[in-house]
Amino acid sequence: MNLDDLTSEFADIEKRLADPAVHTDQAEARRLGKRYAELRPIVEVGRELRAARDDAAAARELAAEDPAFGDEAADLDKRIGELEETLRRLLVPRDPSDGKDVILEVKAGEGGEESALFAGDLLRMYLRYAERAGWKTEVIDAQHSDLGGYKDVTVAVKSRPSAEGVWARLKYEGGVHRVQRVPATESQGRIHTSAAGVFVVPEAEDVEVQIDQNDLRVDVFRSSGPGGQSVNTTDSAVRITHLPTNIVVSCQNEKSQLQNKEQAMRILRARLLAAAREQADAAAAAERKNQVRTVDRSERVRTYNYPENRISDHRVGYKAYNLDQVLDGDLDNVIQALVDADMEHKLAQAT
Repeated sequence: MNLDDLTSEFADIEKRLADPAVHTDQAEARRLGKRYAELRPIVEVGRELRAARDDAAAARELAAEDPAFGDEAADLDKRIGELEETLRRLLVPRDPSDGKDVILEVKAGEGGEESALFAGDLLRMYLRYAERAGWKTEVIDAQHSDLGGYKDVTVAVKSRPSAEGVWARLKYEGGVHRVQRVPATESQGRIHTSAAGVFVVPEAEDVEVQIDQNDLRVDVFRSSGPGGQSVNTTDSAVRITHLPTNIVVSCQNEKSQLQNKEQAMRILRARLLAAAREQADAAAAAERKNQVRTVDRSERVRTYNYPENRISDHRVGYKAYNLDQVLDGDLDNVIQALVDADMEHKLAQAT
């Protein structure tokens, strides 16, 4: 789409959002709100660019009579160049899932209990980051470890209406995260290295993924807590296997079997949507390979070094010495480095 088409779409959405009838359908209002938020900066820069071009043309005409307008035209030409570059970046094709909410999973890997404790630290980091961003979070499923960490925990993260989608920021978090520190389980004070995996997928709407119930095998079992002990006396936990893809999802957090099944289906839809997009888009497939396959310490995307208070992202060479702040949810600079690198890659491809 060119700028004129996007401006027309923006005006149409603005008109529709002003209609109270639209807001009776919350899903449609949310979709329109997100698209409005996506288009607004493009339209605003486009308007400013048109005004600057008109002003520059007028200044050049007046410069024939008053040389002072020549300086003004030069300043406007510089501003036009800046606006054109901004608009070029805004018009780079977006990831179609950027406006979506996400389902994020943190899974302990090598390192035993220390890895599970680190998984808990990563979960807290994401929850704090979401809180700073004004996002809502919901723990869908969790398997605790004996010392208070997590063997596996799944969280849904939702953005505010009319705000930037969660996927646009958190999609870069997928991969193996490595920690270097003296574990709580270490009595000799030695630094250990362990790892946890982070897997992120955009949350799917019901209409995006059609699931044939005949393709599902549903098993029920008793929920378990740390150490494997049963935490209730009924078979309320649910494990769903999607037979065509062999994707397995389990949930045990809720008290009822029905609630656990609903949550498991929610995760399954998101994973099936991600798998379908992989098959349709080779670029997406290559991108997903960067996410967790095996939680092996050698397949790291980021390292958290406690003794040096250092955070390092190995994909873009980012390094900072504010690990304590990052773990408290101050992730913006880390993520922005990845956003910027992704943008430069897309601009190079477009060129």
